[in-house]
Amino acid sequence: MLGSTIVYTGFVITAAGFILVVKPIERLHVTSRSRVEKPATRLDEFMPVWQFGEHHRIRVAAPPDRAFDAIRHVRANEISLFSTLTWIRRGGRKTPAGILNAGDSTPLLDVATANGFIYLANDAPRELVIGTVVIAPPGSRGVLTGQVFKTALPPGFALAAMNFVVTPDGRNASVISTETRVFANSADSRRRFARYWRVIYPGSAIIRRMWLRAVQRRAATAAAP
Repeated sequence: MLGSTIVYTGFVITAAGFILVVKPIERLHVTSRSRVEKPATRLDEFMPVWQFGEHHRIRVAAPPDRAFDAIRHVRANEISLFSTLTWIRRGGRKTPAGILNAGDSTPLLDVATANGFIYLANDAPRELVIGTVVIAPPGSRGVLTGQVFKTALPPGFALAAMNFVVTPDGRNASVISTETRVFANSADSRRRFARYWRVIYPGSAIIRRMWLRAVQRRAATAAAP
């Protein structure tokens, strides 16, 4: 039963990816270039220009401090479909611990920042931002720091950043939003990432929504008497 469910889910995600390949590119949240004119978040500070992105939000029955704490501590096994979709993404192969093989005991953000991502901002209880390099020219070396996101890099790079923002919404409630942005700094890296984005976007959007729901459940449970 489980095996057939995984296979069926794989067909669904693959079909969704194929449909999005033949649909207009705007359906994939791809633009020639988006730009923030006046920064309002830390994400705006580190990635004011991008070509690929997605944005999701949810209301949480918890004050900002508990909502932020839930974001920091939610684990992969609390996110519906996470293990299935990441299993599909890695082709069913066993891989070292990382974002595609996160396990059940460590908060997902801790897994990410131990495996290729870094914190660009961690401003409790308002916003956190993580970032990584998704494409780099052959032979590139160096330590990933926040300054990399503010520096004009040689052509061939694509950088990704993702945030969670917590906004108060009345008494003991909050709105949590998450946004992902990717900036490719050359025509070649943009084409390369566009091909990848067309395939992974459906699963990525599902994971982001399920991630927010997991945060919502954890925050509401922590806020309950």
